[in-house]
Amino acid sequence: MTVGERGRLAERPRRSRFLLIVGLFAVAGLQPAAAEEPKAGVVIDVNAGKRTLYPIAVPTSLEGDSGVAKEISTVASFDLNVAGVFKVLEPRSFLADLRAEGIGIDPQKWKDVGAFGVIKYRATATDIEFRLYEVSKGANASLTKTYSRKQSTRQIVHLWCNEVVKFYTGEPGFFGSKIAFTVKGKGSNAVYAMDFDGANAFKISNNSSTNILPAYSPSGGQIAYTSFMRNNPDLYVGPAGGGRPKKLSSQRGMNTGAAWSPDGSKIALTLSKDGNAEIYVISASDGSVIKRITNDKSIDTSPAWSPDGSQLAFVSDRNGGPQIFVVSSAGGTPRQISFNGSYNTTPAWSPRPGKQVIAYTTRDGGRYDIVTLDLQTKAMTRITQNEGNNEEPSFSPNGRAIAFARTGQGVFIANADGTGKAIKVWGGSATGVDWGPAPKD
Repeated sequence: MTVGERGRLAERPRRSRFLLIVGLFAVAGLQPAAAEEPKAGVVIDVNAGKRTLYPIAVPTSLEGDSGVAKEISTVASFDLNVAGVFKVLEPRSFLADLRAEGIGIDPQKWKDVGAFGVIKYRATATDIEFRLYEVSKGANASLTKTYSRKQSTRQIVHLWCNEVVKFYTGEPGFFGSKIAFTVKGKGSNAVYAMDFDGANAFKISNNSSTNILPAYSPSGGQIAYTSFMRNNPDLYVGPAGGGRPKKLSSQRGMNTGAAWSPDGSKIALTLSKDGNAEIYVISASDGSVIKRITNDKSIDTSPAWSPDGSQLAFVSDRNGGPQIFVVSSAGGTPRQISFNGSYNTTPAWSPRPGKQVIAYTTRDGGRYDIVTLDLQTKAMTRITQNEGNNEEPSFSPNGRAIAFARTGQGVFIANADGTGKAIKVWGGSATGVDWGPAPKD
């Protein structure tokens, strides 16, 4: 492949990973699920279908450093807003005397503005104390936590908000996790990573070549991506914090679309070493081929593992236009699962235990949108509509949110149940979005 050919490939408008793989290949040669029982002590039953958002107040503390207080309130409000279960109340509606209350609450004042929950905090030079109040239970805090300020204020707030989500729902939050994506530049693409809320973006790939399709390892410690730095679309794996990557797979032709197995020991990807684009599974330690999964004259690409590692979703044009198929990770006969229209690509499997939900990109009315499909109930949920072209969905670690790229606009986050409005977390020309695992406590 010449430098000119790589440049033209990088500049081509990117509507889906399938189109990218087609270009690379040309150049490089049931029963409805039963309702889940809510866990004991859970305040918000997130499995109850349609529900009213829980109104919660996050007033800015009037004690101590006003800059730190403002940051805490801003970060906490953002986190809880994107959790999908809360409605963060507008500060201008508050009736309480915040200075008189300090880190406590006057329950009646918060009842009068419709708050069910109130978060208070106090920051000192050495630590930050948080308190969560359930207004109906009076002036005693339901949850209290103090964090040493050895970490950044933003990191501490993410940890606290994860505790709040777990307290209310019984499930872990995703705050503090990271998102990797490809930034499209002139003549080359670079892999970046950032905090899930768009903060602290930094470059992962340190070369002037084209780098695409990042994928976090299950531990979050490594990122795999395809790079043309040696004039072939080879697969590299490097530290998630940046640094020198190692070449893992350099078969002739394509080595693209890496997806780590849930246990981190294997990687599924597209190889064209035998003349056609097929799905293979390789060792994550040395890149050796473990198994060929597909064997068809069509183009097969974009593999995604099910949470239990038993199945792989992928894209194939074997029945005409590109559609989503599912096959056993041990191999076998694939079955088509997408039937809405003639163009469906980039599957991502929800990590929620006991669920079989796949998000993917669909072309609808000339635009590209994100939808989810429940393989058990066959129910389809639209995540985006009438808001530009959207592609490359990736689930949050708890499966409650979906990150995706909007062409020419940036990276967005939306609720995985299709409610609410998508929130932009990074602005620019992005694609190839991958949401990393939950942060370690």
